Amino acid sequence: MTSERTTAADLLPFALEVVEAAGKLTQSFFRSPDLEIVAKEDGTPVTQADQGAERLIRDAIAAEFPNDAIMGEEYGATDAASGRQWVIDPIDGTKSFAAGVPLYANLLAVIDDGEPVLGVLNLPAVGEMLSAVVGHGATCNGESIRVSQKSTLHGAYVMTSSVRYWPEDFLQRVLDEDMILRTWGDAYGYAMVASGRAEAMLDPRANLWDVAPIGVILSEAGGAFTDLEGNAQVTAGNGIGTNGVLHDTFCATFPAADWR
Repeated sequence: MTSERTTAADLLPFALEVVEAAGKLTQSFFRSPDLEIVAKEDGTPVTQADQGAERLIRDAIAAEFPNDAIMGEEYGATDAASGRQWVIDPIDGTKSFAAGVPLYANLLAVIDDGEPVLGVLNLPAVGEMLSAVVGHGATCNGESIRVSQKSTLHGAYVMTSSVRYWPEDFLQRVLDEDMILRTWGDAYGYAMVASGRAEAMLDPRANLWDVAPIGVILSEAGGAFTDLEGNAQVTAGNGIGTNGVLHDTFCATFPAADWR
């Protein structure tokens, strides 16, 4: 148990360790005939892998940092006195996971006095773990990563989780500017942006646990993350992550008020 106040950089080894363990747990259920899928009250799917991974992370945090708050997708939020909160998405992309698609992630963030300061994005089936601490840069598997420097929409790779919320004129703009749209999104899309393999991830619907780590990772990789209106926050219920160079252009091309 750690009783003294620690910095975000001090927390990173612990965060990486618990997320790696959660990833291994989810992999034990991936494409398994024993995987059980049930619908939650909101209609979204959940599996024993989601629940087990979140319990693993929550238990580790509670044991090591008992004064910290915890919020997770599957088991809600706890209160704490430290001013620090851990935010967990045990499987971001449960539908992909349940279908045997390897583009799912384990997410963990630390929010200190209302500001995200640490983020971990693990793609266990792909073998890539991205992480960042404010002021310390972003890495993938321990190697420094940077966003792309592309400065035009023409040929830009744009990721999204679904075109369900895209108006037809947005899709026409993709065609008119000859952008390349790919729809295996969720955290995987943000990982592609942070590592320079795509220019934008557009996320018209997102919960806090979906995006809590993303702003830290993208900003430390040289990119940008805001809500669709361009405000730097993770609580708006949506998000856009870009290489930074094109951020204002993407916000103007796909204005927040026009999303479905």
